Amino acid sequence: MTARPRLRPTLRLRLTLLNGVLLVGAGTILVLLAWLLVRDGVRPIDELAPGSTVVLADGRVLDAAQWQLQLADAASRELLVKGLVALVVISVVGVAGAYAVAGRALRPLQQVTSTAQLLGEATLDQRIGYSGADDEVAELAKTFDAMLDRLAESFEAQKRFVANASHELRTPLAVMRTEIDVTLSDDEADIAEYRRMATVVRDASERANGLVDALLVLARSEAQAARPLGRRTECDLADGTANALSAVRREVDRIGLRVTTTLEPAPVVGDPGLLDRLAGNLIENAVRYNHLHGRVWVRTGSDGHRSWLVVGNTGFEVDQADVPGLFEPFRRGGRERTGARGSGLGLSIVRAVCDAHHGTVRVFAQPGGGLEVTVNLPAPSE
Repeated sequence: MTARPRLRPTLRLRLTLLNGVLLVGAGTILVLLAWLLVRDGVRPIDELAPGSTVVLADGRVLDAAQWQLQLADAASRELLVKGLVALVVISVVGVAGAYAVAGRALRPLQQVTSTAQLLGEATLDQRIGYSGADDEVAELAKTFDAMLDRLAESFEAQKRFVANASHELRTPLAVMRTEIDVTLSDDEADIAEYRRMATVVRDASERANGLVDALLVLARSEAQAARPLGRRTECDLADGTANALSAVRREVDRIGLRVTTTLEPAPVVGDPGLLDRLAGNLIENAVRYNHLHGRVWVRTGSDGHRSWLVVGNTGFEVDQADVPGLFEPFRRGGRERTGARGSGLGLSIVRAVCDAHHGTVRVFAQPGGGLEVTVNLPAPSE
């Protein structure tokens, strides 16, 4: 047996009942006021002289005071009966009209409910598209549509992220498997060939390991941005920047870069590991996406309210309009998965770390090529 649908106290029903109560109450008050006015208005007994009589159309002679009382009682009864009948009719019509009007006014809410029930990963393109009066319901419908736009964009970004991460991880794994299969299938392979294969497999595994580490750091940074930092230690951006410069010294010498540094104290309070990764990513990007005999400039400092880290470099030219795309995962210089070294997560991690520390990051395209990245973080309060 199927359960019978029970009557729910819906918003439409409650609005209808409220309108009906107000309508019946106001009508009842009006009928009572009219009844009182008629009853008192047709009894001017004090103005009649004693013994006054009236002659009716049928020839009867009645005492004027008695006749007025009969007339007032009859008028009062007729007004009360007709008034109650009119009140019932108006109440029924008013309640029905209120029910219809409430249903029409709340129709967008039903559309919101229906759209929400149909929502899924494959139906995020559905919208309410309300085109009625510019009222609170229209504002709710527009807010819901805007929320769906954000959800669709978030799901699309997540799909893109997963696809790119899969691609990046699949590439080194495919390289390792290919090298192993080719070497093992060669019956004449010698020690030198196996050493070459081992070197390729090691490099590919390091690339995969670096990508996994970067993904973990990105996830950790984004999680910290949504809640208070788990570790809060006073540290100096200048120290982390100096360590990052030392780590890339060999690569700097190999491509002949000219590095200019102005490392003044830049105290901040936060997670030392994340802050070191922030400085390391910026320095590594400045070196990696440069050209032979290019330049890198690094500055740190503080004014007591905020501390900053500025990292700039020469390199290929980037349009300023493409700069926001650099913060998307797996984007390198405004291009997606170009095959260049690195995971393409550097600036994504930088932005996540800045958000976790309530800071900001800005990127400026340099005339002639290259970028300058400025990170601002709150300085410790005294």
